[in-house]
Amino acid sequence: TLTVTSANHWVTAWLGLELNMISILPVIAKQKHPRSTEAATKYFLTQATASALMLFASAINAWQTGSWNIMQLNNKLSCILMIAALAMKMGAAPTHFWLPEVMQGTTLATALLITTWQKIAPITLLYMISNHAEPIITLSIGLLSILVGGWGGFNQTQLRKMMAYSSIAHLGWTMTVISTVPNIALTNIIIYMIMSTPFFILLMTTASKTLQTMTTTWTHTPTATIILMLLLLSMAGLPPLTGFTPKLLILDNLVTHKLTITAATMAILSLLNLTFYLRTTYLLTSTAPPTTTQSTTTWRLKPHQNQITAFLTPIALFNITILPALLM
Repeated sequence: TLTVTSANHWVTAWLGLELNMISILPVIAKQKHPRSTEAATKYFLTQATASALMLFASAINAWQTGSWNIMQLNNKLSCILMIAALAMKMGAAPTHFWLPEVMQGTTLATALLITTWQKIAPITLLYMISNHAEPIITLSIGLLSILVGGWGGFNQTQLRKMMAYSSIAHLGWTMTVISTVPNIALTNIIIYMIMSTPFFILLMTTASKTLQTMTTTWTHTPTATIILMLLLLSMAGLPPLTGFTPKLLILDNLVTHKLTITAATMAILSLLNLTFYLRTTYLLTSTAPPTTTQSTTTWRLKPHQNQITAFLTPIALFNITILPALLM
């Protein structure tokens, strides 16, 4: 990832992405189970295809312009192919099909890696070529991702798949403004990572993998349940939580660029996401499990995982202090 983020030459960036992909394959296939092997195979095939397309795009650009520099992606065809390749690497629609399957086949810790760390390299490259990107293409990918992310997560009972579709939807919000205001797009993806990290860590701590097991967390640890509920609402983008800020900035920017219909469509499509976030929140906090615990001592969080959660949760939730500054 660091090789990609510090690269100037397309081949160096490609090499970094390949190393990154090869390194995470054993992590995905760590469990001795056919599901994890299948997940690793799917991940490998999609990432290898995207890498090949990326190398092809950069080679066309070098052939036409004589430059291998990442910032000088002047050829139109190369730029379109490059955006397609990077969208495939990240798991944005319409090349998103691998992401829910891969996440479902791995552990929660690996799923966290795939939704956060593995997005850094492609987003960096997209940020670097954003001034050459065609706004109509990035907007189309973005809108489609928001639609797919909302619709796909609707009937999910598996939390990893639900988070995969949530990731696709957040990528959609990022893609819509990457070609016009890349800084806001970057802010959006960073805030998403800050929100999803404590959420996944709490899922790991409470060993929750489905909506059904999530209903029992209240009897175990009420504090974690409340934090999970707030993190879900923050991801849904409800004010005054942090998740609302990037959405507001993106919609404001689209309206400024006379794209009011697009902004309205995105706001309406985000209600699909809100539906499954609210359903999960309702299951977490408003339903009692059939068997309550007999023990008087409540089950505690593991101390070493507590620190990361304690650090990231306030950032992921309370942004009411910085909101007026952003609105000015």
